[in-house]
Amino acid sequence: MITLHVSELKAQFSKVLAAVRAGERIGILHGQSREPVAMIVPYEPPGLPEREIGFLDGKVTIEFTDDLNMTEEELLGSGK
Repeated sequence: MITLHVSELKAQFSKVLAAVRAGERIGILHGQSREPVAMIVPYEPPGLPEREIGFLDGKVTIEFTDDLNMTEEELLGSGK
C-alpha cells in the first residue's frame, strides 16, 4: 500500500488514479503528524447475491378459491 500526504495527493492526483485503477490501495495522511485519515481503493461493483431456487418449497402453500375469475394468461401478464 502506498501512503501520501494530502499535498502529495493533490499534486499527483492523475498518477494516483492510474495506480488505483491498476489495483493499488492509497492511504491518505493529513497534518504535520501525518495521521492516516482515508484510503482510496479500486472500485468493485456490488455483486448480486445468488438466489436460491425453491427455498420456500414445503413451507408455503397457495390455494385458489373457486370464485377466482382469472385465466393463467391474465395472471402471468398482470406484472406488466
